[in-house]
Amino acid sequence: MAEEHHEYNRFLGYIRIVSVYILFGALVLLAKPTPLSVSIGFVFVAAGEAVRFWAAGHLRKTVLLITSGPYRYTRNPLYFGRLLIFTGVAIMTLLPYYANWVVLGIGYLIFFGYYMPRKERVEPARLTETHGEPYTVYFKAVPALFPRLTPWPEGAREGWYSERMRRNREHWMVIGLSVISLVLLWKAYSSFDFLEWLRQP
Repeated sequence: MAEEHHEYNRFLGYIRIVSVYILFGALVLLAKPTPLSVSIGFVFVAAGEAVRFWAAGHLRKTVLLITSGPYRYTRNPLYFGRLLIFTGVAIMTLLPYYANWVVLGIGYLIFFGYYMPRKERVEPARLTETHGEPYTVYFKAVPALFPRLTPWPEGAREGWYSERMRRNREHWMVIGLSVISLVLLWKAYSSFDFLEWLRQP
């Protein structure tokens, strides 16, 4: 039964990943961006990917409790970065009838209404069972998503490692987001009438 449950979770994981790819592809394909929307959205995308890149260089998918780097500020820096990236892409990809804001709102509802509450029900129990008191202390001191203003003083001082980043395949995320940003920038300027913009009062 445990093996079947594991396979079921893996299948759901694949479904979520494919759904995100389809959503991002549709947003980019249908987008009517402007130079301003791309510029503002890219700030969120760059900030989100910077957090993820930082976290990926610390994360070791083992039984070890990771409390170094961005994990001293938030227990889920990868998800915080993902939230920023999703927000930025939604801002960049202007859609007719403000549909990009509708997509963003629905995404927030799913993320905050289902995904994070479910994660907070399941993961802390598992990590408490694995790590015991050290995780309990960490759990109480570090927020689940939005970072604390100062680093948790008891966090590990371990450094960032490019090998871990590559093992976590975060470089592919960098490449993918760079391509999306360049495509949207090209679409923004290919439809941007600079002379008309200069003539505006």
